[in-house]
Amino acid sequence: MAIKTVGVVGAGTMGNGIAQSCAAAGLQVVMTDIGQAQLDRGIKSIDGSLERLVKKEKLSAADKAATLARVKTATELAALGECDLVIEAATENLDLKLKIFHQIDAAARPDAVIASNTSSISITKLAAATGRPDRVIGMHFFNPVPLMQLVELISGLQTSESTYAATESLAKSLGKTPVKIKNSPGFVVNRMLCPMINEAIFAFAEGLATAAEIDEAMKLGLNHPIGPLALCDLIGLDVQLAVMNVLFEGFKDPKYRPAPLLVEMVEAGYLGRKTRRGFFTY
Repeated sequence: MAIKTVGVVGAGTMGNGIAQSCAAAGLQVVMTDIGQAQLDRGIKSIDGSLERLVKKEKLSAADKAATLARVKTATELAALGECDLVIEAATENLDLKLKIFHQIDAAARPDAVIASNTSSISITKLAAATGRPDRVIGMHFFNPVPLMQLVELISGLQTSESTYAATESLAKSLGKTPVKIKNSPGFVVNRMLCPMINEAIFAFAEGLATAAEIDEAMKLGLNHPIGPLALCDLIGLDVQLAVMNVLFEGFKDPKYRPAPLLVEMVEAGYLGRKTRRGFFTY
């Protein structure tokens, strides 16, 4: 199956990054969201990202214009009817994703593949919400999408080999490196990464060291480019909490218990960079 037109549901950080990567690879893109304001912010973000590449002389002004021209926007999912593959990039919330998957299933062509950018939720469960479970797959990109090479490809119990092959081919055409993963809570990266961040939050809450000191220790001691608490701010504390809850519920293992401070900070609305306050202020 040749994928030429990609739909992206959600124009937020991940959604617009996915849209940019697909358009930059020469694909036609239909990016949807619930309102025009969200779409405008998404296009503005893509424009800014491409402009930075132009200033670094990694992209010509003509190529920037051509990439933007390949991104259409719509507030109605009916616009996805022309797409070969649709990638859902909504908030990490199971009930919301199930609702969106049901809507995409109704709007997309019967032969279209539906992928989820979920970082932790069961692909098998999402697939079961559609009438085409064999054409559902996980396609987990990493932030920032245009720069990060990895894509986790997750097959649910129902995912067909042809669906996996088509999605793998798409990932490679975007210049990404796909890694094949079985369906399991948190998949591979977040199953290891989020508990590490969670432990850093426990250490901070216990007064073991300041946030800056914890991050400095991890950067210098393990050669990480960013500390775990700053990374949590970048990811979003709400997203970190959502993944920890999925791990805790999925494995029923107390080692995945979310740090109480993480829960409290999310309740306070301190979500990291997007609210300008998390473990650090921005």
